[in-house]
Amino acid sequence: MSTKPRRSSTMGHLEAELPSYVPRAPGFTEHHYKLEDSKGRPWLWLTVKSRSKEARQLPLFFDGDTISGTVEVDLDKADGSKGVLISVVAGVTAVGQDEIRFLDVSSDLWDAQSSQPKHTGKLSWPYSLTLPAECTVPERGKGKQRPQVYPLPPTFSERASPAYVDYKLVVTVRKGAFRVNQTLATSFVYMPLTRAEPPSPLRQIAYREGSAIIGPEGDPDGWKTLTPVTVAGAIFGDRQVELLCTVALARPLTYALGSPVPIIVQLKGADEQALDLLSTPSAVRMHLVRVRLVGSHAAQDDITSGRSNNVFRESVGSAFFWPSDEGAQEPGTRILQGELEVKKALKLGFVFPRFSLRYMLVLLPFQAPGFAPAAGAGEPLLSERVTIASANAAGVVPRSYAPPGYVSPEEGDYNNAVGYLENGNQR
Repeated sequence: MSTKPRRSSTMGHLEAELPSYVPRAPGFTEHHYKLEDSKGRPWLWLTVKSRSKEARQLPLFFDGDTISGTVEVDLDKADGSKGVLISVVAGVTAVGQDEIRFLDVSSDLWDAQSSQPKHTGKLSWPYSLTLPAECTVPERGKGKQRPQVYPLPPTFSERASPAYVDYKLVVTVRKGAFRVNQTLATSFVYMPLTRAEPPSPLRQIAYREGSAIIGPEGDPDGWKTLTPVTVAGAIFGDRQVELLCTVALARPLTYALGSPVPIIVQLKGADEQALDLLSTPSAVRMHLVRVRLVGSHAAQDDITSGRSNNVFRESVGSAFFWPSDEGAQEPGTRILQGELEVKKALKLGFVFPRFSLRYMLVLLPFQAPGFAPAAGAGEPLLSERVTIASANAAGVVPRSYAPPGYVSPEEGDYNNAVGYLENGNQR
């Protein structure tokens, strides 16, 4: 089985290989912050260079970046200052709970005791702090077990989210005993850059030459064929039917932001009327589902079980299908080809203690006029874990193979179908 490309999903290699938030212009943006005294006079200044496109945005850094800039203090207005410290700190905060700090990288810029002679007026210091690739997090309630090592999670902040991941750059002016330290801080965005794994050699050739992609039989390395599932129900009120449904997903199961995910759905059965009814493209309901886990079980491998208030699922993309145009239709078999577009604005997934974000492709029961599924409308027929990357594999420019006129469907039926609203999981 193969399918021919109709349009390219990208504007070229550069656009395909870089996530949308990567600045195209060379150089860094400079951000400026200041702290004023009670009379409105500034006395502490912080400058930081970042990858953000505009100074009004929060500073942006990728994994392995060095955070650099300057700190300036007017000692005449900072009476009793004993030292100046620059820090990068980060933590996870669940709503209603204290922050769990997982990162603290600091550097002393000035110490009054070791500075001779005594300084007055304005002093300025450059700073440079490198973000580590990983951090160690002690397991709560695990006694003296060795702390676990995790990659730094990306910044995560959404309205009404049950948990947040926040990074800050903080200048601390230390005061003497019995006096409160003063701080100047800004949040910043941390975004690890990841690449999707390269597709099979045959699919790379198809993308490069604009030729048809080959199906699972001719390119087994390019597809993961999932375990077949039974689609059971009644058609037109009284006739019970059973069909065998096999789903194949493009492999590797790592997909870049802004790229299409090729999908093949095969239906087999003895009832030709049921096959015609359920092979209608609109009957197939496949979603990309985002799963957030909050609490002590956040880092566990099993994300399919449980509907507690600490598990949050929502659809972030829907697949669309069309009849396969390859070969003659065989009796007892129907084949649909499809795609799911990974939206560029999706957050990257991560696994971290107390808060994790992962993705699954989920097939819900088929939906067609005259068909009543035996399974509940919200019970998935199958699900498969996938990974979302920030960029495609080097040199790979995926194409869309949808026929002209096909567009991504509107969202809206997954969250209501699965019924999480009545379980309190949407806030």
